[in-house]
Amino acid sequence: MLKLSKEDERFLKALGMRIRAIRQEKGLAQVGLADLIDMEKPNMNRLERGGTNPTILTLKRVCTALDITLDYLLTDLPPKK
Repeated sequence: MLKLSKEDERFLKALGMRIRAIRQEKGLAQVGLADLIDMEKPNMNRLERGGTNPTILTLKRVCTALDITLDYLLTDLPPKK
């Protein structure tokens, strides 16, 4: 298994936080988004915590469910210091 660098870990945490923030702005519960993208709730929780490296297809499904673009999701990740 590939060991993630600190930079990669920071990126995944920022990505998860962004997904969570957008989901909450849209008024969706975590389980609601998980259902929309056909993902188990524990996996959605792990995604939002930055504990997994999602595939591009998972990110595509998230963006479709949240009605956003991949570009919007990834803009300014991780946050500038």
